[in-house]
Amino acid sequence: MEYDTEKVTRLMVEARNALDALYELAKLPREEFLGSRHYVSSAKYNLLVAIEACIDIAYHLISKNRMRLPRDYADSFRVLQENGILDGELTRRLILMSRFRNRLVHIYWEVDDEVIHSIINENLGDIEEFLTRIVEIIK
Repeated sequence: MEYDTEKVTRLMVEARNALDALYELAKLPREEFLGSRHYVSSAKYNLLVAIEACIDIAYHLISKNRMRLPRDYADSFRVLQENGILDGELTRRLILMSRFRNRLVHIYWEVDDEVIHSIINENLGDIEEFLTRIVEIIK
């Protein structure tokens, strides 16, 4: 697997730092989290950073290894699956994650704070699993 060590390392550090912040926010009582626009905003920002880092890693590996060009962010995870890097279930969850990223960026006013709270308490493992898989394939 071809890749730029510095670039992938930097992106993984960014994703992990964002995950650390999200895990801290996830420890807050639900009402405290939802009652603070600062906590909610921080969660949204850190979700964006973590998701963007995963997408950037995917695009980097695709480019460096001359895989087919993805049609969109979600398709980048399909390309990795097609090349044996991701399994089908993780790919499905990462596609949903990338679509959620689009909602955060393009129609952020429609994103329910309860959904943010749910994601940081139930779905961060998808990002963890992606990062773990990337480490496995680049070693």
